[in-house]
Amino acid sequence: MVIIGKQTDLLGVSLFVAACLHAFIILGITFKPTDKGKPEFRQQSLEVMVVRHPTGENKSDDKPDFLAQTSQQGGGEELDKIKPQVSEAATSLPLPMPELPAPAKLETPQHQQPQLTTELSTVKLSAPPPQEAPPPTPTTKQLLSSKELEIARVTADLEQKTRAYAKMPKRKSINASTKEYKYAAYLDAWRRKVERIGNLNYPDQAKRSKLYGNLVLHVAVKADGSVEHVKVLHSSGHKILDDAAVRIVRLAAPFSPFPNEIRKETDILDITRTWQFLRSGKLYSQ
Repeated sequence: MVIIGKQTDLLGVSLFVAACLHAFIILGITFKPTDKGKPEFRQQSLEVMVVRHPTGENKSDDKPDFLAQTSQQGGGEELDKIKPQVSEAATSLPLPMPELPAPAKLETPQHQQPQLTTELSTVKLSAPPPQEAPPPTPTTKQLLSSKELEIARVTADLEQKTRAYAKMPKRKSINASTKEYKYAAYLDAWRRKVERIGNLNYPDQAKRSKLYGNLVLHVAVKADGSVEHVKVLHSSGHKILDDAAVRIVRLAAPFSPFPNEIRKETDILDITRTWQFLRSGKLYSQ
């Protein structure tokens, strides 16, 4: 009985010592942050060996493996290792979160607003050109009035042309084929005078050069017998003969005034005749 009580006391003392060691380990560990601000944890392990006291029933070996304070039965062969709980406790503790720097506030540059205002102020809004209003639609009365004005303008223009035409001299064209008596009689008298004056004033150079030829001559005779104009319509090929024909007409003028029956109808007679300068030096008009 004394042995059992002694063993019990030793076991209790061992347990108490183990508990104290555990408390010391748990409470004695401190955490020290590293220089970089990041927490660093070190796991420390401590092996605790429980020494069992030998009993009377167990006999010690004659040759122990190693020496100890007390004799142990199988103490060196099987050791109960108590794993420290420091690592589990340390890992279970919450890690302090490193303080993150506060995000910098994005400040809107104040100089952009004046720049935007300046750019907008330089933009000139071009207004569309004013559209011209369409002309008003004329009424029926206005249309009729416009038509009347147009008719009046055309009528006045026509009357003006009629008066101008009325003032123009009345002209009559005659030639060798004219059969009307009053004109034929005047034309025959005109022809006889032209041939007579022409033969008296036949060009000497044409005689010397023996020039001959035919030409067509237009003579405008007024009512009083004067000549309005003379024009060669078809040349003879010799300027001497053409000029001689014009000169002969000028010498024969003025001709007889128009008789009353011709004057009533005509102001100017346009006489077209063929003039022949013969080799014999004679002038003949037909």
